Amino acid sequence: MTPIKTVAFAVAVASVTSWVVVAADPGQSNRAYAMAAGTTTATASPTATTRPCNVVPHSFRPRTITMPHITRRAKVVTPPRVSRRVPGAPPLTTAGKEMFAYDLKQGIEPGDPHGHVLLNAHVWPDGSAVGNRMLAKLHKGDRVVVFGKYLKLCYRVVKRVTVLASVGLPGYYTKTGPPRLAFVTCSGKRLGPGRWTKRTVWYAAPMV
Repeated sequence: MTPIKTVAFAVAVASVTSWVVVAADPGQSNRAYAMAAGTTTATASPTATTRPCNVVPHSFRPRTITMPHITRRAKVVTPPRVSRRVPGAPPLTTAGKEMFAYDLKQGIEPGDPHGHVLLNAHVWPDGSAVGNRMLAKLHKGDRVVVFGKYLKLCYRVVKRVTVLASVGLPGYYTKTGPPRLAFVTCSGKRLGPGRWTKRTVWYAAPMV
């Protein structure tokens, strides 16, 4: 995967930069990404806590996720797919209801220049899982922060959509187009264990 060298909005950098414009979602203005053309003179490597939230030198595997008023540094697990097109989910445990599952098979990481980073979370019938809180509180314009081992990247929710489970998720698995986090949870009416009538998807774009 080709990493994003620098993602920035009108920031001063110590190297010459060139600008490329990436189309955002339909109906939104294009977003500009600065790609570093030289090396900086920094002598220390910033950590995830000191590096600007919209700048990463390369893509990275997500390890924890923060959503203000929903969850803080929630663990990200990497279960295998349960079928060719169905990503695995977090474990059905008390700990698992607070986790996110990241789909390695998709091959897209935070910081990549194109495609969807696929993530999912549980909803529980008693309303106690992180997915329940997302349904209640995560809306367009809200901030999401993804942390790797040393890096972090900030995103803004740009789209929330709910579809019938029988319809599926067209476009969810794309590996082209603008970079997005793509979160999905079950929603609607519970029909039985693991069976709900709808799916809700949130798409989040890198903050610039």
